[in-house]
Amino acid sequence: METTAHPAPTETPGRQADRPTMPVAARVGTATGLALLAGMLCSYGQAVPGLGEFANSAGPWFVVAGLLVLLAGLHRRPAVPMVLGVVFLELMHVGYWAATNLRGYPDHLSVTNFWVLMGVPAGLLAGAVVWALRSGSGRLAAAATGVTGAVLVGEGVRALLQVAATTGTTFWTIEVVVGTALVVAGVARARTPLARVIALGSGVLGALGVLGAYLLLG
Repeated sequence: METTAHPAPTETPGRQADRPTMPVAARVGTATGLALLAGMLCSYGQAVPGLGEFANSAGPWFVVAGLLVLLAGLHRRPAVPMVLGVVFLELMHVGYWAATNLRGYPDHLSVTNFWVLMGVPAGLLAGAVVWALRSGSGRLAAAATGVTGAVLVGEGVRALLQVAATTGTTFWTIEVVVGTALVVAGVARARTPLARVIALGSGVLGALGVLGAYLLLG
């Protein structure tokens, strides 16, 4: 019996093939759950040798909050990702609080807690970084990369200066190296001289600003 060969389906010119996409509510819900889980894991991570500094440092929390905002996928206007950055950081605090109490260590979550208060500006900045990276602007993306690196470098240098005697230097050195690499990557990926200056300037000045804020706040 002769069979008729069917031609392979082709995409219509100018159109992409239909691909399943996750609904917005599902993306935000997933990011919300992951924020709580991340906070819980940080609490349990404190008991693991070598992970205490990672779980207790603000730099990784900032990066995780940004990744969760990126997962949520709402980047068209800056206000929404900035608000989500705050929400996800505070949910990480809730997860941390819940896990710490489950582990048998009394912990109190309060709106006047220092890190809860710092979650507001840090979350706004994390959301702004994600929006800038997704904006399509080379200059904004360069600034966002530099700022992210600056957060890591600033915190790492502060820790090496003030707490390394009790925590060791390994994690903080890695944090500084990763932050520096992000700034260098931002400069290297920039397509114009101005964007390169923005990436480098935001990295250097941002790191000095973060370091200064840590030293000022003690």
